[in-house]
Amino acid sequence: MARIFFSYSHADEALRDQLETQLALMKRQGLIETWHDRRIPAGNNFEHEISSNLESAEIVLLLVSPDFLASDYCYDIEMGRALERHKTGEAKVIPVILRACDWHGSPFGKLNAVPRDGRPITQWPDRDQAFLEVVKAIRNGLPNSAAKQPIEVKSASALQRNTVAVEQGPRSSNLRVGKDFTDRDKDKFKVEAFEYMAKFFANSLSELEERNEGIECDFRRLDGNRFASSIYINGNSVAKCTVFMGGDRYMGSGISFVHGETNSSNSYNESLAVQSDSSSMYLAPSGMAAMVRGEDGQRLTMQGASELYWALLMQPLQGHE
Repeated sequence: MARIFFSYSHADEALRDQLETQLALMKRQGLIETWHDRRIPAGNNFEHEISSNLESAEIVLLLVSPDFLASDYCYDIEMGRALERHKTGEAKVIPVILRACDWHGSPFGKLNAVPRDGRPITQWPDRDQAFLEVVKAIRNGLPNSAAKQPIEVKSASALQRNTVAVEQGPRSSNLRVGKDFTDRDKDKFKVEAFEYMAKFFANSLSELEERNEGIECDFRRLDGNRFASSIYINGNSVAKCTVFMGGDRYMGSGISFVHGETNSSNSYNESLAVQSDSSSMYLAPSGMAAMVRGEDGQRLTMQGASELYWALLMQPLQGHE
């Protein structure tokens, strides 16, 4: 069984959790076990636990983001030691690019990063597909002894016999601990969602143009908080929109959609606000467009929010003869 060490910034904890979820099958197969600093028991020495688990890991995942590069502990201590062990063949280091950042000039910049071409996970329209590429790279990078370990298929009766031996006693399945999300967390989530949406629109417009003869599309970043999209059929404009963050004091500070191209922030057709519960952050629509589509009150992911705004842009085309 290969031990995997997560080196990451706590700002990327939600993305780390998503990656660990994708590794569930390899855990079930007995191929890997994972460790990160949230596993340190209360009262234990923080630095000793990290050093001990880093030294025993066969694979070290560098979860790369601007916050990772800015962290002295991640960059100088964890990454530094991981690369030393990689160089001697004691461990394999795999850079996983979570968010866009200037990582190519780093000490791990010459290593083959995942997903493919080092494209940040948050820029993929389908984030599950991006994580799947990471999982495949990890599986391919397993030490031979772990990768070739036979998978034992047990009968139901055998599983029942082993249950008593493995379990130390009954326990609840309700082990989720609530989280408190700060204003900083929500602002970062909003910016990440906006950047995801910009990539989603750029990719979708490109694909729309490629698949349909006579359709031309235009995507433009107007500034850091605003982008515009246009669709033409045989040279005639049929759909335009602007998506922007923020607004004046009457608009709130979410992500808004308006038909047409505009530099104004005082009106919108739909708006999304960042909200949270005890376990996650999400985007909540509040405008008339979502009510008409029956999506008001929904808790939307970045993908779901992008699909909502894309549907609003596509309305004129889907009724176009």
